[in-house]
Amino acid sequence: MMKKERKVIYQALFFLIITLPFFQSCSKDSKTISKPNIILIVADDQGWGDLGINGNSYVNTPTIDELAKKSAQFTRFYVSPVCSPTRAEILTGRYHPRGGVYDTSAGGERLDLDEITLADILKSNGYSTAVFGKWHSGSQPPYHPNNRGFDEFYGFASGHWGNYINPMLEKNGEVVKGNGFIIDDLTDHALNYIETKNDQPFFVLLAYNTPHSPMQVPDFWWDKYKNINIDTAHRYGDKEFTEKTKAALALSENIDWNVGKVISKLDSLSLIENTIIIYMSDNGPNGWRWNDGLKGIKGSTDEGGVRSPFIVYWKDKIIPKTVDYIASTIDILPSVLDLAGITTNHKKPLDGTSLKPLLFNENQSWPERYVFSHWNGNVSVRNQQFILDQNNQLFDLSKDPGQLEPIFEPSDSLISGLLNAKKEYTENVLKELDRDRKEVFPVGFEGSKITQLPARDGIAHGNIQRSNRFPNSSFFTNWISTSDSITFDSDILAEGDFKATIYYTCKSSAVGSTFYLKQRDNKVSTTITEANDPPYEGVEFDRFPRQESYEKDFKPLEMGIIHLDKGHHPISLHASEIKGSELLDFRLLVLERIK
Repeated sequence: MMKKERKVIYQALFFLIITLPFFQSCSKDSKTISKPNIILIVADDQGWGDLGINGNSYVNTPTIDELAKKSAQFTRFYVSPVCSPTRAEILTGRYHPRGGVYDTSAGGERLDLDEITLADILKSNGYSTAVFGKWHSGSQPPYHPNNRGFDEFYGFASGHWGNYINPMLEKNGEVVKGNGFIIDDLTDHALNYIETKNDQPFFVLLAYNTPHSPMQVPDFWWDKYKNINIDTAHRYGDKEFTEKTKAALALSENIDWNVGKVISKLDSLSLIENTIIIYMSDNGPNGWRWNDGLKGIKGSTDEGGVRSPFIVYWKDKIIPKTVDYIASTIDILPSVLDLAGITTNHKKPLDGTSLKPLLFNENQSWPERYVFSHWNGNVSVRNQQFILDQNNQLFDLSKDPGQLEPIFEPSDSLISGLLNAKKEYTENVLKELDRDRKEVFPVGFEGSKITQLPARDGIAHGNIQRSNRFPNSSFFTNWISTSDSITFDSDILAEGDFKATIYYTCKSSAVGSTFYLKQRDNKVSTTITEANDPPYEGVEFDRFPRQESYEKDFKPLEMGIIHLDKGHHPISLHASEIKGSELLDFRLLVLERIK
């Protein structure tokens, strides 16, 4: 065979190889050979109305708006009223009470260990998996993301964070310092990760933590909004704080810019054609700003609290369209697996259903379904036309999306199905939720080297106070007596020796003070040899008074090695001698297995 003929044949084969997945994806009954990459972007506290594509005339989100126009854009997509339940449903395809999630802090956000996550399944099917940003499904191994199917984690495991500028973060369990504004930094780490994944498909969960408060915004983005005049002539205008709204919109534009970086990187790496991009938020807006007339905000089971943007993009595969069928976070797992051509036998039944037929116009007759929203005992249920709210008021969303006029004395035929569905959900799904369980924090899981015990999970005794009533990003302060202590209700999963390090601040007068870490008869002591008394971080970037604790630059102090006995035995910190008026402010205890 001539060299020229061989070249033509090779070129033809090469063309067939790279185009075959596309032609197969166009066939209803075929499977793709090359698994698609998946990037799931989740904003935090961004409402339905915080995007230009949904009618907000103040915010500048050109990238997401354009992405939506090229995608399947859902108009009736529902998340949970608050953060951790939504994340649990994304990971499992099951309603969050089934996974044991009942709170946003203090262990109530932890996803039960017998739940199989989306990352678990994708990883077992050849995917490289990573999460960048806010985890909020459990901090200590085996609840940590590295133990729930994710190869890589960079971000924070808690529910919210108190500083967005060069913050304390973690990378696969190790404490690190972020670089610049947190959303930019998370995106850069995700892009660096994607650049290295040329040999296998990847799943990236890019979990941004804005526009969640504190409303900490860099000057570049704030300057775009600080002088605009916000029109408060909307449903909740009398409750709106315009400076908070401006900050939320500035943070939304920053998210948009970072989404643009993701798309540009995929394009430059020639990955855009085989990457599914999903964009959404985790709950309604964190303030009474314009939200397209929808009732309620974050925390509410009404439309404004749970209707989220949901955009699914796959270049040349998913034809741009608007999807009006109701859908929910429980549908993400089965949809992603279906799009990736992955079949699996779920040990626990899924509540969600694959949206692939809607994405590819394969639905001959989409079935009637119910979607439930729940938080703190409040339950609402929707079908395609109606919502039965937490007070059993019925609204016709096709005529009254703002839930302004309840239907009085509805007929039995109209309301009975919704009432029965709510009753079944309450008696079956909510029955699985154990709100009375005692939260114990695991230490020494053999599959991980490092366990972090933040102040969030500690119990203060004596004079010690928490820096803020919201525990997630708080620290302990006012340690003024040797009778004061901090306790962690811990379960040592495997006996061993651990290097103990705390992260602290203290005044110069505290130098020379001694304190110790104790578990049963095991003990390690140390002395403060260096003062660390920094100011609060990022205060100049707060654009609205915060509710959360301020952060400081907490420094590590290595205490030494402590032996920990296996079993449910508390770990506690005590002072032996306090120089000056106060010992230290405590942020974090890190225990690293030595043997």
